Amino acid sequence: MKIAVFPGSFDPITRGHASILRRALPLFDKIIVAIGVNADKSGYFPIEKRLEWLNQTFSDLPQVSVESYFGLTVDFCTKMNASYIIRGLRTSADFEFERSVAQVNLKLVADIETVFMLALPEYVMVTSSIVREVHKHGGNIEQFIPEEISI
Repeated sequence: MKIAVFPGSFDPITRGHASILRRALPLFDKIIVAIGVNADKSGYFPIEKRLEWLNQTFSDLPQVSVESYFGLTVDFCTKMNASYIIRGLRTSADFEFERSVAQVNLKLVADIETVFMLALPEYVMVTSSIVREVHKHGGNIEQFIPEEISI
């Protein structure tokens, strides 16, 4: 069984995240969308809300589950018997950062591969940081988040 982890903060989930996951579905038998919890950082939206939004967004997909985890992503992958990590790329800067992380992950656990998926052009400018900023200042974020949820 090919199991992948799609890790992130999803603070909040965007249409770009949802697009990456839905396009990755044919490649894997199971995808675990996993919120990495960093004890040194607090999210803008509570983790419980983010988990709820992820579950709502992917409720129509039985091969997708939603989890949260502490620690290294590769350790979580090992615990979940996942051999793949899915990462979305919007820009060349994303690639440079994600390539470094993927190479370190390979050094830590040699049998976990990172699969990069390119963002569709209409989602390249959408980041969780921008969505949070628009939300913080009272702007309408509906066009940036999955239609299954409301914030």
